[in-house]
Amino acid sequence: MIDLRNMRGAAFGAALLAVVALGAAAVLSAGQKAVPEATAPAAQEERLELITASGVHALDVEIAATPEKQALGLMYRTSLADTKGMLFPHEEPTELSMWMRNTYIPLDMVFIRPDGTIHRIEARTEPFSERIIASEGPVSAVLEIAGGAAERMGLKPGDKVRHPLFATEPPSKP
Repeated sequence: MIDLRNMRGAAFGAALLAVVALGAAAVLSAGQKAVPEATAPAAQEERLELITASGVHALDVEIAATPEKQALGLMYRTSLADTKGMLFPHEEPTELSMWMRNTYIPLDMVFIRPDGTIHRIEARTEPFSERIIASEGPVSAVLEIAGGAAERMGLKPGDKVRHPLFATEPPSKP
């Protein structure tokens, strides 16, 4: 005699496995679509200069000017050149906080006052960490650069940033 309960159980198990597999494929497919879009440069890229004791260091930075771009930031990127970065401007000076959720590479977070003075640097942040990284004082922007780039440039608190967002002279032409 055939045990229909076991057949139903086996059929149910096979159907459940198929649903799980389809769901995983959909998530994987959605993830594969999201990553290329997330890694595309922001529409707006501008020149920014960091003035340090070792000299002037020019960067091409993406401007995360909208809440959506600020929320995405550098998530899903797998590399970032020392000459690139992302600037997160805010209209009013305030205590800002960041995290590294879905960020694959270590970053240096440079917190900048309205006059373009570097307030503080959080160096080599941990990829994928959800630890809150605070500005520890009112700032008007955060600059994210490749992990270790601040040290390689000799960048430190008190150094200056030249960019139209700050009360400094504009960057020199490339």
